[in-house]
Amino acid sequence: MMFTVAIIAILITILLALVRALLGPTVYDRIAAMNMIGTKTILLIAVFAFLTDRHDLLDIALVYTLINFIGVVAVLKLIEQGNLYTDGETSVDNQQEVNDK
Repeated sequence: MMFTVAIIAILITILLALVRALLGPTVYDRIAAMNMIGTKTILLIAVFAFLTDRHDLLDIALVYTLINFIGVVAVLKLIEQGNLYTDGETSVDNQQEVNDK
């Protein structure tokens, strides 16, 4: 019974995060909401692994955690710098000056 309530609570927070992702006023709100959905999905996998006594699912949850983190960092870098290939030392303004020369 307690795990059912936990699953329902997690699903409700996923639904609220989905609403924030769709209606968020800025792109950063949408990214935070998608990160939250990923985190709640990891919680769902962990609760399901505990309920079914399948501990191998926790490994899948850890891999999904890493993919979620790397994806959020990549999207934020893409939004901030415009591409994924800069080393972080060259800003967008410096790139425009180099292109103008």
